[in-house]
Amino acid sequence: MKNFAFIFARGGSKGLPGKNIRALAGKPLIHYSIETAKKCPSIDEVFVSTDDTAIAEIGRQAGAVIIERPIELASDTSPEWLSWRHGIEWVESHYGKFQYFVSLPATSPLRNVSDVEGAIAKLRSSLADICISVTPASRSPYFNMVKVLDDETCELVIKPEGAVTRRQDAPDVFDITTVAYIATPKFIKDNDSLFSGRVTSVVVPKERAVDIDDIYDFLFAEAIVCGIKNE
Repeated sequence: MKNFAFIFARGGSKGLPGKNIRALAGKPLIHYSIETAKKCPSIDEVFVSTDDTAIAEIGRQAGAVIIERPIELASDTSPEWLSWRHGIEWVESHYGKFQYFVSLPATSPLRNVSDVEGAIAKLRSSLADICISVTPASRSPYFNMVKVLDDETCELVIKPEGAVTRRQDAPDVFDITTVAYIATPKFIKDNDSLFSGRVTSVVVPKERAVDIDDIYDFLFAEAIVCGIKNE
């Protein structure tokens, strides 16, 4: 069975208006995800789900098939999981059943083919329902992340059983990235969240795990891309 890549890109963005088609080092942001997907040997087709005509046109020019996303699934309060489900149902009705759903958000332009292929391979070789991408966290809830209590005192988010005086003594923790999400269509249609089933992961280095949410993330990603081009 085939594997299909999906890029879900809304027209509205409060953190960085127009970010999905904003030029990053000369190319619309969404181009990076489409290009990477089209280079992956395991991916048979690329779809862009959007409510925005400009995103649709740019996606089409880059070689993606466009899924018209309903307005009710395109607000900043709409759960992306429902958009995933809509995308899967649309593709199944037009292209038939497929093996793996591969979500490659436009906000992670620095991923490479090996990151995507590694995530697909990890899910294929595991007993998990979904594979997510993670990167080593800069902060640890066991060591230097705190929560503020009602009396305005602070305590560690997670209190370890013994004293943890060095970061190296704390358990390894990871941030979820938007580099890749791989799942079976059935899991997404039958469940309501990532952690409703068995979850496995692949580790992506920080330099490829940038997730663009605001202008500072965008400028950081652009600096990395321009630095790579100038090497």
